[in-house]
Amino acid sequence: MKRKIGCTLAGLLLVFCAIAQKKKAVTPVEKTSIAPVGIIKNISDSALLDIVQRQTFRFFWHYAHPVSGLARERDNTAKAQYYWDYINEAYDEPNLSKGTFGPEACAIGGTGMGILSTVVAVNRGWIGRDTALNRLIKIVDFLIKADCYHGIYPHFMNGATGKTIAFDRIDDGADIVETSYLLMGLLGAKGYFNGSTIKEKYFQKRVQQMWDAANWNWHSNGDNKNLYWHWSPNNDFQMNFPVFGYDEALITYIMSASSPTHPISKELYENSWVKSSSWKNGQTYYGYELPLGKFDKGGPLFFEQYTYMGIDPNGLTDDHNIDYAVQTKNHTLINRAYCIENPKHYKGYGENCWGLTAGDSYKGYVAHCPEVDYGVIQPTAALSSFPYTPQYSMQALKHFYYDLGDKIWGPYGFADGFSESHNWYAKTHLAIDQGPIVVMIENYRSGLIWKLLMKNPDIQKGLKRLGFKSKWIKE
Repeated sequence: MKRKIGCTLAGLLLVFCAIAQKKKAVTPVEKTSIAPVGIIKNISDSALLDIVQRQTFRFFWHYAHPVSGLARERDNTAKAQYYWDYINEAYDEPNLSKGTFGPEACAIGGTGMGILSTVVAVNRGWIGRDTALNRLIKIVDFLIKADCYHGIYPHFMNGATGKTIAFDRIDDGADIVETSYLLMGLLGAKGYFNGSTIKEKYFQKRVQQMWDAANWNWHSNGDNKNLYWHWSPNNDFQMNFPVFGYDEALITYIMSASSPTHPISKELYENSWVKSSSWKNGQTYYGYELPLGKFDKGGPLFFEQYTYMGIDPNGLTDDHNIDYAVQTKNHTLINRAYCIENPKHYKGYGENCWGLTAGDSYKGYVAHCPEVDYGVIQPTAALSSFPYTPQYSMQALKHFYYDLGDKIWGPYGFADGFSESHNWYAKTHLAIDQGPIVVMIENYRSGLIWKLLMKNPDIQKGLKRLGFKSKWIKE
C-alpha cells in the first residue's frame, strides 16, 4: 500500500513538473530593449514602417531620463541661459550665455508624446507590457510629486529633481499647452492599460489624480475672454500670451473642455480661439483650399500633427462648418506642393523630398514653413503626415531611408533635419519631432491612438461642449 501511494505521489509530481515546464515554455519573455538596425534593402513597405517606428521609439525608451523616465527635450546640449536665447540665435541675435540646456532638461509635452509611443511599442510587441507599465508608473510617480501649478506643469522640467526649468525670465511656471500634450498621452495610456491588475489599477489612479487636478480654468484669469498659455507664481499672468489659433494648440482647448473637474466654457473657446484674427484662412493655394490658419500657404506642418495624434480629424466638423479632414490633408498637400515648386531653388526639394515644420537647422531651431524657408527639410513633417498623404509620405520615407540614409539614419531613427543646399545634416533628435512619427504612422496603420482617445467619455464630452461633431460621438 505504501509503495502504491508513493508511486502515485511520484506520478503526480511528474505531472505537475511537466505542466510547470509547459507553462514556462509558453510564457513570453518580456522584451526590455530594442536593438538599432541600419539600412535594410528589399523589404516590404510594412516592414519599413515597422523599422522606422521602432527605431524612432528608441529615443523615448533608451534615452529617457534615468531617474524620472521623462522624455529629454533633445539629445544634444543647447547653450542658453534661457531657452529663448538658443531659439533667437536663428534670427541672428547674439548669444553669449554660459548656461546650458542638456540631458537634465526634460520636455513635458514630449513626454506625453513618448507615452503614446510607448503604447504603440507594446501593441507592436517591441517591449513587454509589464516592462512598459513599470516605466509609466515611474513617470507618474515622479510627476505626482514634481513642480506643477494648479495642476498644470511647466514646459521644461529637471528630470532628476522635478523642479521647473524656466523657459524665459517670466516664463517660469505653468504651460497649459505642454500640459495638454502630457495629459493626452496619459489618458491614451490609461485607456490602453485598462485591466484590473494591481499595477494597471495603480497607474489608472495616478493618471486620474493628475487629470482631476489640472485647473484649466485658472488660465482664463477669471473671465471668459482669453485662455492664457502661461502662469507663474512669481510673475502671475505677466507673459500675457493668449492661446489663439489656428495652430498646434487646438488640443489644449479640447483637453480643457474635457476636464471632469475644471472644464472651460464654449464662450471662452469662441472668444480666445475662434474669434482671433489668425483663426480663419479660406484662401486656395496650388488648387487646395486652406480653411484655417493665417499663414500664407500654411504654417509649419506640426499644426496638423500634435492635436491629431489623439483627435481623429476624419469626420470631425464643428458648428463653424470647418471640416478638419480637409484642413489637415490640404495643409499637408500645400506644403508638399510648395516644396515641389521650390521657388527659392533649394537643392534636393521635390516630389520625394518635402516637409517644412519646426525643428533644428543650420541656423538653430526654426519653425520652417513656406513663409520661413531656409532650405531645411524635417523628416518628421512628411512622416507624421502618413494619415493624410500615405502615398506621398511613403515616397518621402523611401527617399530619406534608402537615398539619404547614410547621412540622416541613426540609432534613434532619422536626424531632426537636413539641408542639401548647405550640405548640413543634423546629428540631433527632438522629443516633439520623434513622437509624432511613431504615433501618426500608427494612426495610419491601425488607428490605435485615435481609438483610445476618441472613445474616452471625457474627450467626447469636451468635443461636444465646443461644438464639434465626430463619427466617434453618439448624438
